[in-house]
Amino acid sequence: MAFASRLISKSKQLYRGRILLQAEHAVPIRLFSKEATPPPALKGDEMLKNIFLEVKKKFETAIGVLRKEKITIDPDDPAAVEQYEKVMKIVREKADLFSESQRIQYTIQTRTQGIPDARTYLLTLKEIRIRRGLTDDLGAEAMMMDALEKVEKEIKKPLMRNDKKGMALLMAEFDKINKKLGIQREDLPKYEELLEHKIAKAQLEELKKDALEAMETQKKREEFKDEETVDVKSLDIRNFL
Repeated sequence: MAFASRLISKSKQLYRGRILLQAEHAVPIRLFSKEATPPPALKGDEMLKNIFLEVKKKFETAIGVLRKEKITIDPDDPAAVEQYEKVMKIVREKADLFSESQRIQYTIQTRTQGIPDARTYLLTLKEIRIRRGLTDDLGAEAMMMDALEKVEKEIKKPLMRNDKKGMALLMAEFDKINKKLGIQREDLPKYEELLEHKIAKAQLEELKKDALEAMETQKKREEFKDEETVDVKSLDIRNFL
């Protein structure tokens, strides 16, 4: 029992860290708040104090949800993944945090603002995707770059984003790619849901990995060498929050 307590304590620390990092991403500029208005100008300590208090409030809200909702650390069980996804959606709604797809959208907006040419824009999108750990299973990026090559060959110069005629040609090529891949604009909400599900599964896999690593570390200690191995699926984080 002592072994299980130490293990879940470690898992709790890791989980709190994730929630806090998510909250920190949501607070400092308030653009992550879906109905935010520009904050009044603040100075020094007052700004830091307000940021801290808002992060603290969001963190406590998230922990409050996690104390009530059960999470089973089993990424191979579709029901466990669905439940985890449901819990994290409740956390986001109550703590006013962005979903992963919304954060990606915000990252794209901020990272690409001011980029003048289409090629750098597409390369930046690729960099964001890689940093987020997302895969391009359909090969869409290569198709988009080929489309850009075709347009630039036609207009005989690098395509700039303020070139309305050139960008219209590129968008027409992108529409062909979407049609080929079976992607429709009206299905975007469905794709976002699939992304959130994929991310939920990946996060559960990471939690399981962290728990197993903590278990192996504890087993090496003399006082725990005779303890029975704990099945991570049996751990209930609610009991230790």
